[in-house]
Amino acid sequence: MYRPLADELRPQTIDEVVGQDHILGPNGMLRRIVESGKIPNMIFYGPSGTGKTTVARIIARRTNRTLRKLNATTAGTADIKAIIGELDTLLTPGGVLLYLDEIQYFNKKQQQSLLEFIEDGSITLIASTTENPYFYVFNAILSRSTIFEFRSVAPADAAKAVERAVAYLCERDALRAELEDGVAETVASGCGGDVRKAINAVELLFSAARPKDGLIRLTKADAEAVSQRSAMRYDRDGDSHFDTVSALMKSMRGSDPDAALHYLARLLEAGDLTGACRRILCSASEDVGLAYPQAVPIIKACVDSALQLGLPEAQLPLSEAVILLSTWPKSNSAYLAIAKARADVRAGKAGPIPRELQNVHADGAGFEREQGYLYPHDFPNHWVAQQYLPDSLVGTRYYEFGDNKTEQAARRYWEAVKGNAE
Repeated sequence: MYRPLADELRPQTIDEVVGQDHILGPNGMLRRIVESGKIPNMIFYGPSGTGKTTVARIIARRTNRTLRKLNATTAGTADIKAIIGELDTLLTPGGVLLYLDEIQYFNKKQQQSLLEFIEDGSITLIASTTENPYFYVFNAILSRSTIFEFRSVAPADAAKAVERAVAYLCERDALRAELEDGVAETVASGCGGDVRKAINAVELLFSAARPKDGLIRLTKADAEAVSQRSAMRYDRDGDSHFDTVSALMKSMRGSDPDAALHYLARLLEAGDLTGACRRILCSASEDVGLAYPQAVPIIKACVDSALQLGLPEAQLPLSEAVILLSTWPKSNSAYLAIAKARADVRAGKAGPIPRELQNVHADGAGFEREQGYLYPHDFPNHWVAQQYLPDSLVGTRYYEFGDNKTEQAARRYWEAVKGNAE
């Protein structure tokens, strides 16, 4: 029966796990917990292929507990009840270590069914998720668990797994391997931090190569072929989507066009044209804003062109938009102003609208009052002093002029107009 190479090479000890030095290194917290033998309930959070399942198995072997594994995408309440039924029997003399993969797919009721047994220690839960556990895991489970984040494996660490896989296949199949320069690095870089992908790529290379006299040649061209696009981690409904669009906007806000183009490229490679366009449009008002008010129509034109063209041509106007937003002067004065105003409204700071600002047509027959509105265009410089805010908010200031050339010019103009009128 076929067994994937990644499963054959699954590490048996903590020292064999590549990457995750922040939690599994010599002084890593998770390593120290495992070595103590006193295993708490834990949630492993991170991308696929970073060692979550492997570490759970290593932990199970270091304890006296029986390992039971469920995948929440296929398991249900009946599977949980079956495990609970094994407790206090000869099948589980030391209790159960339950490894629950993809816990985010269990609903609240299913997660709650474990609480009693987690609480009394008869079940030790190690759950894994590729999504943010604070969004997807029930609070009662979170409060009884320690969360460890598994990070994407760096290419240098993934290369160690690639070399180990090559050596293993050579020994297993009685072959000698000749690698072109850069093969291991290409596979390691192309796996996107997923060790499983890297090992699978090595297996594909060996399957596609044609041994001659016991020698197998692994070429860089073949390595690039099996690694193409595999470095992309993207899920339009998951953390990777929100992380990428967030990074795009923050890079434009930070005036780093190179970083912004990188994240735009990630979105375009994943085909997420809508996600890119939304953040680019938002940045025009939120980050450039009044420092260059023409940013909005210019960026809107770029986005409209992109949506009309579709991919791959959409990359051209979007690249232009991203570079412009990254290099234009910045001002968030409009954002801060509306945020303050909405905060007051939410807090109930409103009050009646001044009579002179009310709709003059609101008065009915027999109920007419002098409105007293002063029409600014009838006065010099199209401005006249009168009350606009409700009585309870008179004197409140939401908008502060930004320190850019455009807003400072407006500040000087209005200081002159209002000062002369006074």
